[in-house]
Amino acid sequence: MHADRHSMACWTGRVDPEPDSSRWHQRIRALSEDSQPGLALLGFACDEGVRRNHGRVGAAGGPQALRKALANLAWHRQAPAYDAGDVACEDDDLESAQARLGYNVCALLDAGHLPIILGGGHEVAFGSWSGLAEHLSGQAAPRIGIVNFDAHFDLRDPAHVHSSGTPFAQIAEASAARGWPFRYACLGISRASNTRALFARAAELGVLVREDREIRESTLEAIGAELDAFAAGCDVLYLTFDIDVLPACEAPGVSAPAARGVRLELLEPLIERLKASGKLRLADFAELNPEHDIDSRTAKAAARLIHLLSL
Repeated sequence: MHADRHSMACWTGRVDPEPDSSRWHQRIRALSEDSQPGLALLGFACDEGVRRNHGRVGAAGGPQALRKALANLAWHRQAPAYDAGDVACEDDDLESAQARLGYNVCALLDAGHLPIILGGGHEVAFGSWSGLAEHLSGQAAPRIGIVNFDAHFDLRDPAHVHSSGTPFAQIAEASAARGWPFRYACLGISRASNTRALFARAAELGVLVREDREIRESTLEAIGAELDAFAAGCDVLYLTFDIDVLPACEAPGVSAPAARGVRLELLEPLIERLKASGKLRLADFAELNPEHDIDSRTAKAAARLIHLLSL
């Protein structure tokens, strides 16, 4: 592991006097070379991709805000959890930061950990996937299933610029270059926020698409069954969660707040199904912008989902 920086200073919080009342800040440990396999949090302190995509910058502060939101949550995990530090974007060099992120993700996977990456803008996705791809590079054409909960496709043409709007187009290109299939599901899409060109590109790539207006209590079981079928056709799953998929009232602290979005209570059961597949190898959480958060609502919502994955 070669994180750019590491500090456990933010892991503080309430200490309860009753037995068996631990919280995250009391149980999480700094990652070391001899750590037993567990859940590993790795920060990606970067919003250069957001800047290039003309969004509201501030997501570089996301990893620390997420740690603070996690710190006081009750501990229900049976296995260990670690803080692996942060990869930071220096001097606007996004591509170098993504490469370092990929290196660290691969190292965590090679050591048997479940990496959960704390973004950062959604440019985190290309670095996350690159690490998973390197980890699986010894296999013949692995079927990596990408499940993205997001209001946006992030399939913009990377020939113009690499940004938070291009990671899945970059992944599609990288997959094709390796001769690997590209399997991508994007749930929570806002038709108002994605052009006809992006919908056409998603159709060309065979993306499983569900719009925000389609995800309701009455459709949850059907959409869950679609996700089950998607997972069945994959060897491993990579979950990427752009927090702007949530309504602005639940997640005001993002680069692009959603006018509608999909409520957290509707997304939790879908994430639980992905976890239950036994194929989840990697997850990341993107676009938390603490500069625009209100009462840490956004950070707390994302922390709840990380807690869910930890169980």
